[in-house]
Amino acid sequence: MDVKVKEVIPSIAKEAVLVESSPLPKDTPIVKGYDWNSGVDYSRLLQTYMTSGFQSTSFGLAIEEVNKMLDCRAQLLNSEEEDKFEMDPFIKRKSKCTLFLGYTSNMVSSGLRETIRFLVEHKMVDCIVTTAGGVEEDLIKCLAPTYLGDFGLQGKKLRDRGINRIGNLLVPNDNYCKFEDWVMPLLDQMLEEQKTQGILWTPSKIIERLGSAINNESSICFWAAKNCIPIFSPALTDGSLGDMMYFHSYKNPGLVVDILEDLKRLNTMAVKAINSGMIILGGGVIKHHICNANLMRNGAEYAVFINTASEFDGSDSGARPDEAVSWGKIKKTANPVKIYAEATLVFPLLVGETFAKRFFREK
Repeated sequence: MDVKVKEVIPSIAKEAVLVESSPLPKDTPIVKGYDWNSGVDYSRLLQTYMTSGFQSTSFGLAIEEVNKMLDCRAQLLNSEEEDKFEMDPFIKRKSKCTLFLGYTSNMVSSGLRETIRFLVEHKMVDCIVTTAGGVEEDLIKCLAPTYLGDFGLQGKKLRDRGINRIGNLLVPNDNYCKFEDWVMPLLDQMLEEQKTQGILWTPSKIIERLGSAINNESSICFWAAKNCIPIFSPALTDGSLGDMMYFHSYKNPGLVVDILEDLKRLNTMAVKAINSGMIILGGGVIKHHICNANLMRNGAEYAVFINTASEFDGSDSGARPDEAVSWGKIKKTANPVKIYAEATLVFPLLVGETFAKRFFREK
């Protein structure tokens, strides 16, 4: 006769699986996403990102951080805070929160150009740091369009056709030929003014001149020049504009560009800031240049980084905001945010929930 033996759950397995939980704090947020039964409401959808987890929560925190910058920036300067003795209109303090915007050239090559232009057109930022491409791509788009292509298009075939690829964007080489025709006479003028008027050209002064000369309201540089918002580009020669300057140095040599004067200009803006906010799309020189300027004031009060880079190679591009805190580039009391995302996906939404929403509400 068979005798059935009741099997007992091994105690080691039971203890491992059924560990008793300690209670969480009562104010711990509960994970909850958007209920689509409420209908299609994108604003309410984005509001639920905060409690959705992962990078959605980072996006929600970034909305909060940008709104803190804008709340601070909306405060009126009192008589003691007014920058009465600063003669340079580009670095004269304009609000209680000086807002630094940084972006890499591919942001301007993409459709983010229109989002950035909106911010500059309506004086929503105080200072820009970008690469050479962030300047020239903006100007070139006033002369000829950039087209949509595909990441898989073969480079050798495109080269034979005189077409340049930026990810899945296509720029005919003729665009750069048009840029050369447009910019060379301006470089001649700048050289002449250097010789006859003693003008010391810096990257930001060159960009201001180019922005005024393009006279096109679709241009970031145009609105920056019009609204006295400086655009700093410490690596101005690293792009098509540098190519044009190289050619110009043979055709009409002698133009001098002083980067140290711009460094003083940028750092002075940070030092003068009552409060400071940083919004940086991408990494590399533009990210570090803004952060290092804010080191001069022992750190920014607010910061939002958007990029896809990882910190595990030790690069500044991938560094989390807390690394900048260790250098004194972000204040120890700050609540900075990094969104691990490709900027064209999230920056228009971030602007829509912060800058644009305020702009149209006040308007």
